[in-house]
Amino acid sequence: MSGKVVERVLVAQCCQKNRQFRAEYGQHHCAQYRHKLLPFVRGKLAWNHISAMHLHTLSKFNRGIIYCNAAPSMTAIPSVHKGAFLKLQNGSDIRGVAVDGVEGEPVTLTEPVTEAIAAAFAAWLIKTKKPDASKRLRVSVGHDSRISAQKLQDAVSRGLASAGVDVIQYGLASTPAMFNSALTENEDFLCPVDGSIMLTASHLPYNRNGFKFFTNAGGLGKADIKNILECAADIYGNFADEYFRDAERRTTQSVKRVDYMTLYTSDLVAAVRKAAGNMEKPLEGFHIVVDAGNGAGGFFAGKVLEPLGAVTSGSQFLEPDGLFPNHIPNPEDKQAMDAITRAVLDNKADLGIIFDTDVDRSAAVDSSGREFNRNRLIALMSAIVLEEHPGTTIVTDSVTSDGLTTFIEKKLGGRHHRFKRGYKNVIDEAIRLNLVGEESHLAIETSGHGALKENHWLDDGAYLMVKLLNKLAAAKASGMGVGSKVLTDLVDGLEEPGIAVELRLKIDQNHADLKGGSFHDYGEAVLQHLGNITDSDPKLQKAPVNYEGVRVSGYGGWFLLRLSLHDPVLPLNIEAPSNEEAVKLGLAVLSAVKEFPALDTSALHKLVHV
Repeated sequence: MSGKVVERVLVAQCCQKNRQFRAEYGQHHCAQYRHKLLPFVRGKLAWNHISAMHLHTLSKFNRGIIYCNAAPSMTAIPSVHKGAFLKLQNGSDIRGVAVDGVEGEPVTLTEPVTEAIAAAFAAWLIKTKKPDASKRLRVSVGHDSRISAQKLQDAVSRGLASAGVDVIQYGLASTPAMFNSALTENEDFLCPVDGSIMLTASHLPYNRNGFKFFTNAGGLGKADIKNILECAADIYGNFADEYFRDAERRTTQSVKRVDYMTLYTSDLVAAVRKAAGNMEKPLEGFHIVVDAGNGAGGFFAGKVLEPLGAVTSGSQFLEPDGLFPNHIPNPEDKQAMDAITRAVLDNKADLGIIFDTDVDRSAAVDSSGREFNRNRLIALMSAIVLEEHPGTTIVTDSVTSDGLTTFIEKKLGGRHHRFKRGYKNVIDEAIRLNLVGEESHLAIETSGHGALKENHWLDDGAYLMVKLLNKLAAAKASGMGVGSKVLTDLVDGLEEPGIAVELRLKIDQNHADLKGGSFHDYGEAVLQHLGNITDSDPKLQKAPVNYEGVRVSGYGGWFLLRLSLHDPVLPLNIEAPSNEEAVKLGLAVLSAVKEFPALDTSALHKLVHV
């Protein structure tokens, strides 16, 4: 085995009796029933297809549960109904509470639940890939810095191995790297893998965790996640069987660990060197600071910037700490952006870079302290992409500004296609446009999720920053000087609002006005009424093309009221030249929604001072 595989981890000891039996039973016989372990019937596990005798055998020998430096729990597994599994879905991700201690937030992502979800993903992967009997699929597992990461990684490994797939642990990793491991062709690093799991809950509090799943086709969709959770609920229901709780089922297994992040970061370094004409240290003379927020992005300073010649002194919060003691790792968070801005100014740096917890989002700050996040980051990336692909379509989420549209279309000569919120929605829409003949090379959200066609539509915060570094390196190589002015100049002319607010109008699901209906139906009624009211107001103009909620221009600004997919909330975004115009837009919304008493408009009242 190559030295890139840093260790083979023995994670459980089985009794001598089991070892002897396995030798006698033979790997061929085990494989014969391993493929029958998780058969799908209408998206569910058909456990009844396995005879009682074979179930007993599988429980003792084929369900070789992997314990990675974690003692198995001997306590009874509590009952969890299918609805509880389905509540873990968060769009195309899975998220839950993994750590006890926060009042009112009971643990929902237990180790048995995690194990069942991993086994269900393996079953989904086997069904999707349809490997022949001689091939064992490989799944990579990585995690961010959360304090629940190790125990959930162990549980995931147990669940995957129980379903008959090989497990390759990456340890601390980024979400983009996990997807990339399904694309990389390098057998020294056991790549490509057939599937990948990232344990992360992005910027959510320390007690949360979750799953992101990938194959070489990209991240899984909402329907896939639902199927996996339904399957996981069926698997979980069988954990209580005495066969599956018997200690003898813990057969000898091993998990390979690979230092894949070394390979991933070397590719980022190579990309910058190539952009600068294959210079060894194209960032020599640049001072760049990194803020990883104690998440998984600390690698960027030492493994990407320094090999390229940049000075990184003043970088902060690079050490992984799942309690996130300094600030929320979130480029949308004001405290986080203030922290990286101070670091740039205090160290007189040329550029500051900040990542979210799992590095699929990022933002930057120039030498003057000007932030490149939200609309500015989109404008900057649009300028870079449209230089490379003139006239291309830029796909964004629904809350981007009118000024950004003008900048992309009038200044840069591209097309702005505003779509639904959600990074998977934006990426999928860009892919769809290309399929129907409309060229698109960038899909990006105001949250900092950004994906490029050239990078397999992977929303990779590190790669996004590499695109900025490419500009810096190319400017230096061409004699245009050292500094971030080349980036700042790219967004010159972007019109920015005087005021931008986002309010969350909650729906009281217990209010009599719902009449027993769902918050979703109630929210849709609010939007329908708002649309009708604005149609009759000559000072307001509904967007002619809109994919989410009700978007209206007026008073030199705009507002967007939309319905959250998962929560009883109507988020309201308002942008205007001044507070006076923002109040007028707010009053227009307030006048329409006052007909709906279950809607909490207190935040809106505060904005308009009514």
